[in-house]
Amino acid sequence: MLKVYGDLTKFGIVVFSVLAGLAGYATGFQIEHSFDWKIFLETLLGIYFLSSGSLALNQVQDWKLDAKMPRTAKRPIPSGKIKPAAAGILSVAFIFVGLNLLFEIEPVAGWVGLACVVFYNGPYTLYLKRQWAYAAVPGALPGALPVTIGYAAANPDIFNSESLYLFLIMFLWQMPHFWVLAIRYKDDYAAGGIPTLPVAKGIPKTLYQIAMYTFAYVGVALAAPLFVHASWLYVLLTIPFVFKVMQECHRYYKSNGTERWMAFFMWLNVSMLVFIVIPVIDKWNFLFISSN
Repeated sequence: MLKVYGDLTKFGIVVFSVLAGLAGYATGFQIEHSFDWKIFLETLLGIYFLSSGSLALNQVQDWKLDAKMPRTAKRPIPSGKIKPAAAGILSVAFIFVGLNLLFEIEPVAGWVGLACVVFYNGPYTLYLKRQWAYAAVPGALPGALPVTIGYAAANPDIFNSESLYLFLIMFLWQMPHFWVLAIRYKDDYAAGGIPTLPVAKGIPKTLYQIAMYTFAYVGVALAAPLFVHASWLYVLLTIPFVFKVMQECHRYYKSNGTERWMAFFMWLNVSMLVFIVIPVIDKWNFLFISSN
């Protein structure tokens, strides 16, 4: 039963969302305020329930499409492990709990969370991804918002440079992340009638877009000192990860998307976590040194 629950809520993606929210909260936390464990834990729980509910609702909305694709046909709803109605009730309950927690902590966090769910489970799921080859671009907006939700819970000023940096890293990371998978499972998406970029435009054009967004992604990471406080740790961690991501991108591109896809995919994921955690460590290290 736990496996069904984990598959329905896409637990792996939820973990990424919670970690992003944690980084956002730690970056946005204002040192002049006293730390409150209750608010901190409720923020993470709010993001957990909101992400789990939204992703489960997505499976309720897409289960007929999932049944057409070998990669997704074994998901809980199309495989008959759980009824669509039961999954729908669970997803709505989780979304309600998550939003309630976030609105109680900070209304800005609640409104960002609500916008995330409405856009992801509305225009993106119901129309954009079924009709448009470049749907991953607007689809990356709700995917990047968990870090903003976490930031807003600690600091409602979400339009400052710190918050913008975190959002851009998560936003730009998603295009190469998704399109690598879209190339890998091109035939599945074609079978489901979903016009992902490799299905609609071909692999060469998809590889070009992957490379361009990867350049933009690492460019923002290298420009971190323009957005957030940066110290020696920035140089120590960011530059090696940028080099490795670009190296794997080059290898993947040169192979026409046939080799080292997993290496590139994993380095993208690890680098994203590093790039959003560095500002946290730098900020708290600076504050610690300043107070001593």
